[in-house]
Amino acid sequence: MSENQNNQELEQEVDMNHLMKIRREKLEKLQQEGKDPFTITKFNRTHTSKQIEENYEELEGKDVTIAGRLMSKRIMGKASFCHIQDGEGKIQSYVSINDLGEESYKAFKEDDIGDIIGITGFVFKTRTGEISIHAKELTLLSKSLRPLPEKFHGLKDMDLRYRQRYVDLIMNPEVKKTFLLRTQIIKEIRAILDEKGYLEVETPILNTIAGGASARPFITHHNTLDIDMYLRIANELYLKRLIVGGFDKVYEMGRMFRNEGMDIKHNPEFTNIELYAAFQDYHDMMDITEEIISRTAKKVLGTTKITYQGTPIDLTPRWRRVTMIDSIKEACGVDFNQINTDEEAIKIAKQYNVEIEENKQTRGDIIAAFFDAKVEETLVQPTFVYDYPVENSPLTKRKPSDPRLVERFEVFIGGREYANAYSELNDPIDQYQRFLAQVKQREAGDEEANMMDEDFIQALEYGMPPTGGLGIGVDRLIMLLTDSASIRDILLFPTMKPLTDNK
Repeated sequence: MSENQNNQELEQEVDMNHLMKIRREKLEKLQQEGKDPFTITKFNRTHTSKQIEENYEELEGKDVTIAGRLMSKRIMGKASFCHIQDGEGKIQSYVSINDLGEESYKAFKEDDIGDIIGITGFVFKTRTGEISIHAKELTLLSKSLRPLPEKFHGLKDMDLRYRQRYVDLIMNPEVKKTFLLRTQIIKEIRAILDEKGYLEVETPILNTIAGGASARPFITHHNTLDIDMYLRIANELYLKRLIVGGFDKVYEMGRMFRNEGMDIKHNPEFTNIELYAAFQDYHDMMDITEEIISRTAKKVLGTTKITYQGTPIDLTPRWRRVTMIDSIKEACGVDFNQINTDEEAIKIAKQYNVEIEENKQTRGDIIAAFFDAKVEETLVQPTFVYDYPVENSPLTKRKPSDPRLVERFEVFIGGREYANAYSELNDPIDQYQRFLAQVKQREAGDEEANMMDEDFIQALEYGMPPTGGLGIGVDRLIMLLTDSASIRDILLFPTMKPLTDNK
């Protein structure tokens, strides 16, 4: 950091301390006068800013009571204008000494930007046509002891906006719209599944085994039991236990936790939805995935034709469906239907400069590596990529016509994965062998490999019907439908590295 930057930060800190000192002195004066705003426990509002705006003809000339944050104030001698921001918008108020009286008007002039105030008065329009409230009574409800960011520059630093979301929401109204859309999206997904007869359930977040996905878990310790436990990386294995138990359709939406990298697509805790339906397969899961995403877009945005970061995307059904092997052939001309040995696959990977991990050098591993390197980013319009190699799908039923593949698909939009689904593996013997293979990978150093889950094997031994299962990354879907570049833009409180004195 340059000397000039250091000096600027020091000056800003001095200015902030000075302004905060003045505000505290104002609070102390109010307290000494018996007017401490923090002793007020309730304030009865009659309307919000939006309600007044939408019902102006009905409310014109009538008294209303609103409350919100003082965002601007223009003092003009014995009369003033100010703007109050509440949870639904902003509204102007006309405040004069003739209506409030000398003492109350003087108190209003002492109020600071950021204070929470209540106003009672009648609704009218100014000469410029702005809907406003002619104040008759004004109440200071809470004192803002810390100044808001400067009006014209606002809170622009993205790191600071994520850390201080409360200030971001105050200063940037469009941010609030994103989170209102988030709530609507989640509500609509639930409505679709409830309509289709799925039962919403809750499964453990603290697990003794990290299962259901390939990911590094967070580890904690349970003092009473004196055992290490894991924050869940997925809820798949518990939900499938419920299918065994006789629930035909179940889903859970909630937080998952993965101790992995952080970037614009990944946060250590994230919202995911998984659903399972007995007597269905991955083709049925394709249909419901398409319906959930397209219907949610239509309900929340009013259209299935959207733009994400400048790229037009059409979510209108029916989406393209292509096998993983065919997608690779289309992208670079390599046909893995003609490549049958690991040695041939390794040779072609080297020829096309596809990186392969030391412990993942089977034909199936290389097919997956080819797809990641050559295909994924090219899939802009919604695409189902299906029939994956068995090696990287330990919980999926094999394809009867080719046991080297499994009945699995992923959905890609704009070059990113949004959903993952299987015809679920219900053969306990096959499942046990696949877990063993994962355990060997784990012992070889793969921290993301699955652990052995003996209880889940036991559940399968009681018999699980043919089942379709689906997981959708809710946060990524919200990013798509709100045109947000980073996952941090759609999380109210994203994970951030703590600030220290030694920056």
